[in-house]
Amino acid sequence: MRRLLSAAALIALICVVAGLWLTRAERLPEGAVASLAGDATRGEQVFWAAGCASCHAAPDAEGEARLVLAGGEAFPSEFGTFYAPNVSMHPERGIGSWDAAAFADAVQRGVSPEGAHYYPVFPYASYALAEPQDIADLWAFWQTLPASDAENRPHDVGFPFNIRRGIGLWKRLYVHDDYAVQGPLDSDAERGRYLAEALSHCGECHTPRDALGGLDRARWFAGAPNPSGRGRIPAIDSDDLNWSRREIAQYLADGFTPDFDVAGGHMASVIANLANLPEEDRDAIAAYVQAVSPSK
Repeated sequence: MRRLLSAAALIALICVVAGLWLTRAERLPEGAVASLAGDATRGEQVFWAAGCASCHAAPDAEGEARLVLAGGEAFPSEFGTFYAPNVSMHPERGIGSWDAAAFADAVQRGVSPEGAHYYPVFPYASYALAEPQDIADLWAFWQTLPASDAENRPHDVGFPFNIRRGIGLWKRLYVHDDYAVQGPLDSDAERGRYLAEALSHCGECHTPRDALGGLDRARWFAGAPNPSGRGRIPAIDSDDLNWSRREIAQYLADGFTPDFDVAGGHMASVIANLANLPEEDRDAIAAYVQAVSPSK
């Protein structure tokens, strides 16, 4: 009996150690971004492409107010309701005390300065594919933005999803180091793939998820239920979206569909971001969208 208890204790210890190792928070390699000089002008383009204001500006903010990243936007889901935090340059209530390395760890690894996992409602699984220089440029621009003293609202997430350590396992399953759409593309579509998958994270909304909340890459851009429970986010693969490349690019600029409808809901905010990009970038995204087939 004593031997059985000792063996059980050893097995339990091994399981605990393995669990801690598998769920650990992993940062970027030292110096991955901190060693790069950021360009704030280029960083502004990354900011709009990455949709930062859509989540972190105060609800209903417009114009210059979208640059005040006070947070507060609610994101309901089947796992609970998440609230965007204040990520302005306020030193206490925002991220004004961070450095480039802490910023990059958060954006590309979903890890806080204290070493905790962020919930994947923050689309770091997409941003993980971004070029280090773009993250350095984004941080340079971020530091030019105004501070807000708005208080953060805690997430409304119940057990077991409030145990952040488990997100480490989720990351191992769903954070990839390659694109969802594989294979060679022409130069425009290749640029569009980078913009759409790594920065604008289009798949985060337009791709269905499995029971654990991970993107089903086998059905890329096939549409998905709206997390709010209201309606459905449309499919935008080449079988379902019969718009021309020019019509897609124009929609990304002004929000008007070829049928004279207009973008609504969260997509209206996405359009407000993409409208700040050069025309050739919106055209590149359109070229990529047309290259996405149901079988990828």
